[in-house]
Amino acid sequence: MYRIGIDLGGTNIAAGVVDESQHIVAEVSVPTGAERGAEAVVADICRAAELAMARAGITAAHCASIGIGSPGTCDGSRGVVVRAYNLGWFNVPVCDMVTARLGLPCRLSNDANCAALAETVAGAAVGCRNMVLVTLGTGVGVGIVSDGKLLEGVGGTGAEAGHAILVLDGEPCTCGRKGCWEAYASATALIRQGRRAALAHPESRLARCGDALTAKDVFDAADGGDKTAQAVLAQYYVYVAAGVTDLVNILGPEMVLIGGGISRQGERLLSPVREYVAANCFGGHDRLPPVIEAARLGNEAGIIGAAAL
Repeated sequence: MYRIGIDLGGTNIAAGVVDESQHIVAEVSVPTGAERGAEAVVADICRAAELAMARAGITAAHCASIGIGSPGTCDGSRGVVVRAYNLGWFNVPVCDMVTARLGLPCRLSNDANCAALAETVAGAAVGCRNMVLVTLGTGVGVGIVSDGKLLEGVGGTGAEAGHAILVLDGEPCTCGRKGCWEAYASATALIRQGRRAALAHPESRLARCGDALTAKDVFDAADGGDKTAQAVLAQYYVYVAAGVTDLVNILGPEMVLIGGGISRQGERLLSPVREYVAANCFGGHDRLPPVIEAARLGNEAGIIGAAAL
């Protein structure tokens, strides 16, 4: 039997047909158009699923289920998106709405949870029953698999480690608090750190980028020997690693995967994170630190993980 996975984003809806070997055999993407309201978006979720099935040469009769990975707080037990600010959704019973049209059982979870689940069934953590996925992008997303199951918390409110405090009364965070890990370890935070460094060091290559500076510019400048950029990255790696160390101390996972755009830097990010975690996690040299690697599935993770729900 096949399964349908839906990766619901603020910009696009990606729908895929996933086979029993966890391969995407057909995929369709359509604009989300969240401003139209939940009814219209859910109709397009169903339309995208139907188009993906048609592209795969199958019908709903060949599918066991449909899964949806959504941003925001998702109550998987009720199939309800409780709140997703970038969609403008509040208490949307998306699973009931999808099942009513497609006739398939529907499951729901947060998109970071789906990405973590995907890595355990088809990515870098296959066979791992206790793992954490950290995605470093616009924000910091975290998905946790504990004893082979997603750790979602009551009503889907758990695993928001990006909003654990790293620096008391520190940088403002989008959640309304100050000093969250996300405010220091996201790609957005790295851009802010780079821009501040550029203002303080106008001789730096970073200053040439002006307000258009990106996270990649910081890495490129460091590659070119720019001392200011290298100092920014050295501090950024500590911010990332400190949050990972907290997760290791709390959860004791076998593996920590780093995903998101920053993870494309590979070993230049992973190596200092590993060193920091090994030196600072509780128990130090008396414990075996987790394996820390880059996530593998990239943009496929959302569909594969949603289908695996």
